[in-house]
Amino acid sequence: MRNRYPSIPWFTRSSFRTRSRQIGAVLLRRGLGWLLHRRGSGDKLGFGEGPQARYQAEQLRLALIDLGVTFVKVGQALSARYDLLPHEYIQELSKLQDEVPPMSFDRIEAVFEHELGRKPAEIFSEFDPVPIASASIGQVYAARLQNGEEVVVKIVRPGVEEQVRQDLEILEDVAHWAAQHTEIGKHYDLPALVDEFSYTLRNELNYRREGRNADIFRRNFHNDPRIYIPRVYWELTTQRVLTLERVKGIKIVDLEGLDAAGINCQVVTENLMHFALQQIFVFGLYHADPHAGNFFVQPDGSLAVVDFGMVGTLNNQMKNTLLGMAMAIQRKDSSLMVDEFLTAGIYKHGVKRQDLARDLDHLLEGLASSAIHDLSAGSVMRDLMEVALDHGLQLPSELVAMARAIMISEGTANKIYPDFHLVEFAAPYLQRFWRHERSPEVLLPRLGQAAADGLDLGVGLPRRVDRLLEQLERGQIEMNINVDWLHDIMTKLQRMTNRLAVSIILAGIIVALGLVMVVYHPSSWQTLGDYIFVFAFISSLFFGGWLIWSILSSRK
Repeated sequence: MRNRYPSIPWFTRSSFRTRSRQIGAVLLRRGLGWLLHRRGSGDKLGFGEGPQARYQAEQLRLALIDLGVTFVKVGQALSARYDLLPHEYIQELSKLQDEVPPMSFDRIEAVFEHELGRKPAEIFSEFDPVPIASASIGQVYAARLQNGEEVVVKIVRPGVEEQVRQDLEILEDVAHWAAQHTEIGKHYDLPALVDEFSYTLRNELNYRREGRNADIFRRNFHNDPRIYIPRVYWELTTQRVLTLERVKGIKIVDLEGLDAAGINCQVVTENLMHFALQQIFVFGLYHADPHAGNFFVQPDGSLAVVDFGMVGTLNNQMKNTLLGMAMAIQRKDSSLMVDEFLTAGIYKHGVKRQDLARDLDHLLEGLASSAIHDLSAGSVMRDLMEVALDHGLQLPSELVAMARAIMISEGTANKIYPDFHLVEFAAPYLQRFWRHERSPEVLLPRLGQAAADGLDLGVGLPRRVDRLLEQLERGQIEMNINVDWLHDIMTKLQRMTNRLAVSIILAGIIVALGLVMVVYHPSSWQTLGDYIFVFAFISSLFFGGWLIWSILSSRK
């Protein structure tokens, strides 16, 4: 197993075994013991569907809550994986909220004092020991600086880093085991998914990184009157403590409060989606956890945004892929959609382009027959993920995280203003991005760089060709062909050969035993022969039963 985490001291290894047993006990208690030996079929991690799946999905959600922060985050990440889980599980996992009972203030205060060298009462003129929010990673407190400014202080819960580190190590073990022993592991790069999840979660534990994220968002939206980002007090911020400007307002889903304040819900909704689309198509850095609790509506309908622990990034290639998908939907061009899918998707086996184009044709025809007001960005993304799954495509994690953020934002928008239609609202943003990517100020530098690269290649090409020909003449050319698919075939052939060998040996033992009983009769044979016969007979029964069981269990 590849170890991407710091080595575990010998005196903590027992705690990892204890945590593994605890995870197994929780799964068994929730009736999910089948997860411990599920090998899966090629579809949706081997989970079932139907009424039984709804009950199992509910128990899975409760089990993740019992297991704590890491597994709650796993559930939240999986809640957008329509390409991996059935609908029943997606529905249940979407209910997961990162809220836990608060920890005693004495333990939290010890963390603060360790980080900043002084107690909160020695730094702030006021500090409320009752948290205004309590999550699995940290707790949030209201305070006031000596100059009278109101702030919020986020403090990491003690012990959470160690638990997360243990859980991530266990998840990495499971991912590597699944990659070698399950069908879903052969179709999807589960270790890569765990790596991406681990990177995101470790970043959430680092409040300095969250502070830097908040600063970047503040710079990105500093001239935007629709969005306000609170500032970070770096002199009171460490890896485990984050101090931010406190923002107040009406919670974005408090419809009665918005109505009482005379705030137009349509304006609030448009500001929310403006925030989402600007992040993706302009800055390429987006808030990856835009649930309603992170938005406070100001008197003019603008939004104050908080909590930048989870952020995602999209490079220009990924943004262009999104644009290409949107253009393919608009034009009903399945060929373009296939190109974008293959550009964005990760696949281990060959994809049948004609079959993929046929399924996308059906999808696009269905979308074209719907009025634009009836289209939901969330439903379109879910349908696309379903098609990707059916053809063995694993969509990049950053694309899935972006889709999850859009779906959460769209869900909140529909609660505030049910007549809102994201597909129609997003069209101008897509057009602006399309024009920007093809504007002279963007294309000319790219063309200049491409020309320079072409010139360098042209100048150096004769020398490279000469070296290649010299190596060819000397017989020094080596070819490295990736034939991973042969490994599976060789493994199956090896298993077949082993079974055949066991069968031959077993048959030989039985025949030899019969011959010995007939031909060989020494004076002391009666006593010794009984023991030999019984031992050989029981061994033959055991190996024969094992061979039959292995054949039947493989269903082949």
